[in-house]
Amino acid sequence: MALNNGVPATGTGLIVSFGEMLIDFVPTVSGVSLAEAPGFLKAPGGAPANVAIAVSRLGGKAAFVGKLGDDEFGHMLAGILKENGVRADGINFDQGARTALAFVTLRADGEREFMFYRNPSADMLLKPEELNLELIRSAKVFHYGSISLIVEPCRSAHLKAMEVAKESGCLLSYDPNLRLPLWPSAEEARKQILSIWEKADLIKVSDAELEFLTGSDKIDDESALSLWHPNLKLLLVTLGEHGSRYYTKSFKGSVDAFHVNTVDTTGAGDSFVGALLAKIVDDQSILEVSA
Repeated sequence: MALNNGVPATGTGLIVSFGEMLIDFVPTVSGVSLAEAPGFLKAPGGAPANVAIAVSRLGGKAAFVGKLGDDEFGHMLAGILKENGVRADGINFDQGARTALAFVTLRADGEREFMFYRNPSADMLLKPEELNLELIRSAKVFHYGSISLIVEPCRSAHLKAMEVAKESGCLLSYDPNLRLPLWPSAEEARKQILSIWEKADLIKVSDAELEFLTGSDKIDDESALSLWHPNLKLLLVTLGEHGSRYYTKSFKGSVDAFHVNTVDTTGAGDSFVGALLAKIVDDQSILEVSA
């Protein structure tokens, strides 16, 4: 088996992640608000890019499609993808907009706090005609979130990429990755996240996203299955320290979490998705079991 960073290869099929990549600024100390932070360190971020890097670090084949600013941060991020073995030939650079920035902290109460700088950022300006369609067509799995649905022209690019991926026989993987501060309203967020719901073959939501999308404060099978749609093959609900639940057309179950000393949960869901996709990209038999 080929090795990547010392990890046995888990899949030979290409997984393409579509969406945003940005700079996260994280406080130099933990447990403080953004205003209280004495300083910040820059780190690569953006859920779809995180997933691509997770796949590659686990020995899989990954590529990223998106747009970055033609600035030092943008080229730094593209370099980080390449350093981690992620194909970057799906990246465009915008000379008129900057790479997106986000300040993120884990407060003392355990809640994450975000402040975004994208007005507009380069990722929001990706156009359908700028897509590397050949790269998308070569994928076995096409993964995306919902942030790219917020504004045009990126929304149209997102829909076009999904259409091409589906026509090419890709498995469509969707992690809404809800970030309410980026949306004009909670109602608009819910509407747009659900607008592409029935296109996905695989959907992963967190417990908080389950509550948001269903309008229920119950985290149970009934609530989760209210999000099921006829074209869906696998629905996953992550529950933090309580593990995760999974639902297919014919069976369901749960998996306990590994117990660790938690420092920061930012990106944990992306690592979960990356690991899952890296394992199923070449063997989707579990998804083909019919009811």
